[in-house]
Amino acid sequence: MAEVKSDIEIARGASKKPIQEVGAKIGIPSDDLLPYGHDKAKVSASFIKSVQDKENGRLILVTAINPTPAGEGKTTTTVGLGDGLNRIGKKAVVCIREASLGPNFGMKGGAAGGGYAQVVPMDDMNLHFTGDFHAITSAHNLLSALIDNHIYWGNELAIDTRRVAWRRVMDMNDRALRQIVVSLGGVANGYPREAGFDITVASEVMAILCLARDLKDLEQRLGDIIIAYRRDKTPVFARDLKAHRPMAVLLKDAIQPNLVQTLENNPAFVHGGPFANIAHGCNSVMATSTALKLADYVVTEAGFGADLGAEKFFDIKCRKAGLKPAAAVIVATVRALKMNGGVKKEDLGAENVEAVKKGCANLGRHIENVKQFGVPAVVGINHFHSDTEAEIQAVKDYVASMGEEAILCRHWAQGSAGIEELAHKVVQLAESGAAQFAPLYPDELGLFDKIDTIVKRIYRGSEATADKSVRDQLKQWEAQGYGHLPVCMAKTQYSFSTDPNLRGAPTGHSVPVREVRLSAGAGFVVAICGEIMTMPGLPSKPSSENIYLNDNGDIEGLS
Repeated sequence: MAEVKSDIEIARGASKKPIQEVGAKIGIPSDDLLPYGHDKAKVSASFIKSVQDKENGRLILVTAINPTPAGEGKTTTTVGLGDGLNRIGKKAVVCIREASLGPNFGMKGGAAGGGYAQVVPMDDMNLHFTGDFHAITSAHNLLSALIDNHIYWGNELAIDTRRVAWRRVMDMNDRALRQIVVSLGGVANGYPREAGFDITVASEVMAILCLARDLKDLEQRLGDIIIAYRRDKTPVFARDLKAHRPMAVLLKDAIQPNLVQTLENNPAFVHGGPFANIAHGCNSVMATSTALKLADYVVTEAGFGADLGAEKFFDIKCRKAGLKPAAAVIVATVRALKMNGGVKKEDLGAENVEAVKKGCANLGRHIENVKQFGVPAVVGINHFHSDTEAEIQAVKDYVASMGEEAILCRHWAQGSAGIEELAHKVVQLAESGAAQFAPLYPDELGLFDKIDTIVKRIYRGSEATADKSVRDQLKQWEAQGYGHLPVCMAKTQYSFSTDPNLRGAPTGHSVPVREVRLSAGAGFVVAICGEIMTMPGLPSKPSSENIYLNDNGDIEGLS
């Protein structure tokens, strides 16, 4: 049996084209690319502005079932499908998110795809890339510093130090920083208060950058950030500190989409990276909307299962940006279906057709949910070498019983050649005109009712629950004019419930909302459910233990 190469070995052997050639394929002149080396570049704001009058191509969402801890190849399928569409003669662009250092050195790995369906340069993209995350971290923490500095110099805005809502961020998993005390050490260091860190991908600045239409909109949204409250509970905004303009300065390059290429030299926009279990889980509006002006098909992904990523893509990103998806692909793997059918992680390699059939209830729920939004869907079975014919057939039979189609995809091993069938099916769905997209709930519905609607219609729970303090906070925001905002659910990605061990397709569970946060600049309300943390921790054996430089100075262990 031939040796199976690692993702990074495959990426290192890629035959890359100069980024100017990749841009030329979709009509971006060389002068409008701001190169970062030979294989990545930012697209100029002037070019983006110049194509706004063009017609949009068709938007395809790639989502998934509830995953195993290692992920199910949603990004890999997104990249593979983009290559597959180009292979069958369509002009297609891939739009995905940037990778966070937290999962890279923690457990899940990177965000560049895998096998022969990758975006390159994989190592750059999974590490510092073009510096966007560092810029976002710096802009966020500039605001943090300005808040404590303002309090130190007399607190002219009358900020109640017990009600500072703005936390600090860093792009690393570090549970020790979830709750901290700042300004210790005496008078010279300010007024001590409780604070904490979130991971950068949970930052409102990240969400703002991903939802902003241009630099002016970015600055406006940054000014709308609520940083704290006074004793009378009136809000204090970032613009009150004159923070939004210098923050925009730090983000002036970061807001420009990044252009790279797939292993098959097709164009890919990689921009922004909010997590889907604690943020809205989609790449930037600027990248997606620009790609739609340049291609017949734009393939994008939304994080984790369709209960999180797809719901937020539809209810937040599409609602805010006026996007209308033409079709969706729901990625499933035999191993994740077995896990949803009750099989332990260490036993996933053994054939278990009955567990696959039992786990298909999870897939069925996601199919129903995507169709609730009026978007036609097809199931893509992301093939693993341990899958058996009987297990694959069980998935196909189940999906057929729902009146839909499941297509086996071998893009990890074969690149675009292994996903041609799915590409043809996506074209058929997209060009049928069957899509009748509509968000799940109207803007005018109350904030708690929006949360409850998602719980009942997407999670199939009995109700959302919350303490009186949470409900009162939501009512207060409604009174202040924020009731029209969509909600962003922060919840475990492993289950439709808030219990990560409750797999499959549970019903009748309650979903406790323990905290709500107003992201007034991004334009949504975050509902933090169950035990989900906005600053993840590292596992007992983090991936960082296997990441190193070899004798040639090349990186090993990234995935």
